[in-house]
Amino acid sequence: MLRYDVLKLELRYISIMALIGYARVSTVEQDLELQLEALKKAGCEEIFSGKQSGVSKQNQTKLNEMLTYIRKGDVVVVTKLDRLGRSLKSILAIVDAIHQKCASLKTLDGAIDSTDNSPFAKAMTSLLGVFAELERDLIVQRTSEGRAKAKADGKHMGRPKTISDKDRKRIRELVSTKAKSMNYLSKEYNVSRSTIKRIVEEV
Repeated sequence: MLRYDVLKLELRYISIMALIGYARVSTVEQDLELQLEALKKAGCEEIFSGKQSGVSKQNQTKLNEMLTYIRKGDVVVVTKLDRLGRSLKSILAIVDAIHQKCASLKTLDGAIDSTDNSPFAKAMTSLLGVFAELERDLIVQRTSEGRAKAKADGKHMGRPKTISDKDRKRIRELVSTKAKSMNYLSKEYNVSRSTIKRIVEEV
């Protein structure tokens, strides 16, 4: 089997430009068949497909296999641009990896076709980078605004407290009056002594 794969790859490198399909669905419940059928109709001689979501190991493996397989002059074909990844930033990185191999990208819905050297087509590809940067900035902005609002509302940021505010007050009172020791309270609340100490020292 290994020798067959090597021979197949050798023949691939002496063949003419090829259409290489790539398909991905977002969840295990979704079906790849529609994408696979469309890619076959488009003339793709080899199709790589990832069944899981964009963060899955299976999908990344198939994507890496596709990027390794393509060569100069090939055209990677997807049904839609979002089949390449879950975010615009990740999609842009994949598009760049395809171009680094001197291959092109084409979507069957007509959104992107880097085989087209027209000024409009080049502009559309360049816009991907602009939108990826915009997406990143918007995510950072939304995260910062969310944290600021949570703090303004008095919400606790970070990991949830394992001990309630009411119990924390009780712990401080018991330790300050020497009614119970920190060692005893750490066992009672099933936390470390250092956690009890931090609670006692809270302002």
